[in-house]
Amino acid sequence: EYIEKEGAKPLYYRVRLNPNTAPPPVVVQPKPVVVTGGNINDIKLLALYNAFDMSVITVVYKGKTQVLVRGDFINGFKVEGAGSNFATLTKGGKLYKIMLIVSSKGTNSIKHNLPPPMVTKPANTIAKGEIIDAGDRKIVDKSLVEHFAGNLAEVNKNIGISEVKDGANLKGFRISFIRQDSPFAQLGVMRGDVIKSINGQKIDSYNAAFGVYKSIGDIQNLSLVIERGAEEMELEYEVN
Repeated sequence: EYIEKEGAKPLYYRVRLNPNTAPPPVVVQPKPVVVTGGNINDIKLLALYNAFDMSVITVVYKGKTQVLVRGDFINGFKVEGAGSNFATLTKGGKLYKIMLIVSSKGTNSIKHNLPPPMVTKPANTIAKGEIIDAGDRKIVDKSLVEHFAGNLAEVNKNIGISEVKDGANLKGFRISFIRQDSPFAQLGVMRGDVIKSINGQKIDSYNAAFGVYKSIGDIQNLSLVIERGAEEMELEYEVN
């Protein structure tokens, strides 16, 4: 008793295709990846530290100084490493290189894991300024701080530090030498002391150490916690 309705459409169609006349498969082309963000030329390299297991760079971006380690990002670029006078960054699968800025005096701010060359230095080039022992603290002439804050190479000639690790973790920096005729010898620290914290901030990474150095010119009071043998000591300084 079934009566087929006129114009009714089947639920599906059986279609036969001739292999020779079948239309080619549709290939969807991937959209090109467009990398957005700033330009690599917006980043200026001021200083770098490069060792076999650590790269630390100091850059200026949009008028602000930043300390970065391997793996950090800035302006969409990832820090990959550093060389003798350059840093390498990646973005969008491409490798970029930024060169170290060299001052007009022909010096630059590079610190390697290699010892500095021996240089005969005239006596009158030692920074001038007094450090006064006030009993509970030492008063440091601001001119000394300003001198060393702008000259990392000069710091490296007068005092040296080395890593102190607990397994793979960095837990501080040991003072490896102090030049006896330098202002650092009057600060109360000694060879072998381990710097643990400065103004309450743990110095357990190169990023922390360079961050303190970067802002040292703006510090008026400084509290330094050191480990000397089995004893922990706190040294106080006033910049005047």
